[in-house]
Amino acid sequence: MIEVTRTGPDRVYITVSGKIDGKAMEDGLDAFIDASKDIENGKLFYVITDFRLPDASALAVEFKRLPGLFSLIGRFRKAAVISDAAWLRKIAEVEAFLIPGITIKTFEPGEETAAESWLAV
Repeated sequence: MIEVTRTGPDRVYITVSGKIDGKAMEDGLDAFIDASKDIENGKLFYVITDFRLPDASALAVEFKRLPGLFSLIGRFRKAAVISDAAWLRKIAEVEAFLIPGITIKTFEPGEETAAESWLAV
């Protein structure tokens, strides 16, 4: 499941959990694109729990849209990533070095207040 909500003029909240299939990926990416309209210097609050690798149809949807997603991520300057999986937090930290213009910081579940405070600065 992917849920996307715009929570302010510069803020998007994304929740990802469980197994993602092609339909869920398509709906989630559509929601992210829609929620990101007109955002500049935005902030992402990303919560990932009980994550399981997406199926092949979900990966196909994501790869098909990858060029557009790279330009879209340029609208954001900070992302707080909360995950119950240490390996996902590590991947997010690596992505921080690979995606220019965005600062990514990871947090463990229970650190939502710290993540919100970090995004607010």
